Amino acid sequence: MKKHAISKKIGLPRLLIVGCGDVGMRLLPLVRDRFRVFAVTSNAERCAPLRAAGAVPIVADLDRPSSLARLARLAHFVVHLAPPQSDGVRDRRSRNLAAILPDRATLVYISTTGVYGDCGGALIDETRPVAPRNARALRRVDAEQTLRAWARRAGGRLAILRAPGIYAAERLPLERLRNGTPALAAPEDVFTNHIHADDLARLAALALFRARPLRVYNAVDDTDLAMGAYFDAVADAFALPRPPRLPRAELARQVSPMLLSFMSESRRLSNARIKGELGARLAYADVAALLRRLPAKAVQRPPAPPKPASPQLELPL
Repeated sequence: MKKHAISKKIGLPRLLIVGCGDVGMRLLPLVRDRFRVFAVTSNAERCAPLRAAGAVPIVADLDRPSSLARLARLAHFVVHLAPPQSDGVRDRRSRNLAAILPDRATLVYISTTGVYGDCGGALIDETRPVAPRNARALRRVDAEQTLRAWARRAGGRLAILRAPGIYAAERLPLERLRNGTPALAAPEDVFTNHIHADDLARLAALALFRARPLRVYNAVDDTDLAMGAYFDAVADAFALPRPPRLPRAELARQVSPMLLSFMSESRRLSNARIKGELGARLAYADVAALLRRLPAKAVQRPPAPPKPASPQLELPL
């Protein structure tokens, strides 16, 4: 970054992005002109891309509290995108972060719609009590409770965005479709929810300024699809075979327990609050909006080489 650009940013408020993965990189262009942005990464190799995107990289590890001392009181605006660790029912990472957050800070936390558990396909809003059904969701509930406790104790402003399945042109289930992984038969299928990565980044930026204190928001688009219908729509867009449909009992014998858990919760989520309170105008109203914009050559791309699966690992957003 040039010296004159640095001097201009010194007078700006500071924003700390914790867990600056794909969504964090999409957030940077939306905030780097209004903040001096610091981005936390545990991987030193990420420093160059973060710096090129307009952030000041900081190498720290939420799993090592001693590495977080330099973050204390660094910024009074924070976007927390880091997922919990992959074991236990408490989010130790969010607890470590809360321990060093400054008083009266503004914090936006990206949680998950999985905290609602199975709603039987009902249409729900943010007043629905949480009912986590697995350890992943329990860790997210713990993170939300930990950050609420910090906000009340420290006079902080907290907004929680509960995000569902994140999609983008680069985040579609193509490998699953190419592998022929089955989906549930229609009578037993579940409703799923979605948000485009660009829209989630935009919602995080809006929440920094417009969210009400201690407020929860369903960060979802207008998609109203069962899971199998979503896979069918993506398959059709890329000229791939639609996934086979199986009864739940048979499917349970063919997929991993984690994948089955995603097929065991059905809910539809209202997004009225993000539109009414945050003034959100989604760039992608639903999954179909993205699929319509895909270039014709998209269906002609050769299959990507398979990557080793890491089903227990949640990556930074």
